[in-house]
Amino acid sequence: MIYSIHMFTFKKKAAAKNPEFIAIGDLVIDAFIKLKNAHEVPNAESGATELCMVFGTKLPFEFAEEVVAVGNSANAAVSASRLGLSTGLIAHVGDDENGQKCLRKLESDKVSTKFVGVHKGLITNYHYVLWYGSERTILIKHEDFPLSLPDIDGAKWLYLSSLGEKSLPFHKTLMEYLNKHPEIKVVFQPGTYQIKFGTTALADIYKHSELFFCNLEEAQTILKESMGEKILGADGKPTRDIKTLLDGLRAIGPKLPIITDGPHGAYTYINGHADDNTAEGAEYIGHLAIYPDIAPPIERTGAGDAFASTFTTAIALGLSVEEALKWGSINSMNVCQQIGAQKGLLSRAEILEYIKKAPSDWKLEKIN
Repeated sequence: MIYSIHMFTFKKKAAAKNPEFIAIGDLVIDAFIKLKNAHEVPNAESGATELCMVFGTKLPFEFAEEVVAVGNSANAAVSASRLGLSTGLIAHVGDDENGQKCLRKLESDKVSTKFVGVHKGLITNYHYVLWYGSERTILIKHEDFPLSLPDIDGAKWLYLSSLGEKSLPFHKTLMEYLNKHPEIKVVFQPGTYQIKFGTTALADIYKHSELFFCNLEEAQTILKESMGEKILGADGKPTRDIKTLLDGLRAIGPKLPIITDGPHGAYTYINGHADDNTAEGAEYIGHLAIYPDIAPPIERTGAGDAFASTFTTAIALGLSVEEALKWGSINSMNVCQQIGAQKGLLSRAEILEYIKKAPSDWKLEKIN
């Protein structure tokens, strides 16, 4: 199937109903390169771990594998589709074979491509993933696609994630639209540049967010603008206190912020009920550990996307926050059992089967 080329507008199909779940973000092909001769070195100054290889020579690698039509929002759209929602993606590709690959892949996953712009003279985003152990370092380059907002009237959920460094004007257009359409529930999983734009520049998006996802380190960075020195702990470093971070995120707008902490699981607010010995309606912060790995993780690309999109889908299906945490944790775990961000995404029936088999000690923990 060949898809038509269009530059700045999206073709509107009069009779077609818009999907209930629409994701906005970059669309990418990832080329995974499994490294052999590398090692990890801690950087004492930054605290980060660096990937090191011998410079100026030829290095063998184990194998390479291309993963098509990925990216935070593309992953979310595929995840929601496999769980039963009608989904679409607002994204952009070049007028090239890689762009056609992405469109075919999305269609095969039942994600509507009616909002995917194909741009003549530009190339589809292509990233290289240096894979060592179960972790990865990604070499990224985003094509400068012209961004515009198509007619998304009728959508119930809008999932916004990573866009490029020149996307601030598009975010302003989106904020104007959301101010006119408060009925749309926004899910915000900010990418690198959206975090750099700051909370003031994207204030209306934060305020419109029904659900907000970030990891602990991202929460620390996001809150520097609004909290200033209050974000610092007694040691002078950004606090890791979950209550402080969740309260800080809620204060800038999101109704329900969720913080993930890698292998330590996820944290969010829970409405109390008799089953957890809490007064009905009384709120507390809950923590759910990650679902126990069924095997050692192969690599962790897309784990955060799987968690956030699956949590969102569970809420869209009418489940509780506690159930959404479980769904997100399970899909996140399973994604790490495959190469790439989408191969391991589960169906609704598969998630429910994992819940049936869950260990008795895998349950929500009240932390305050």
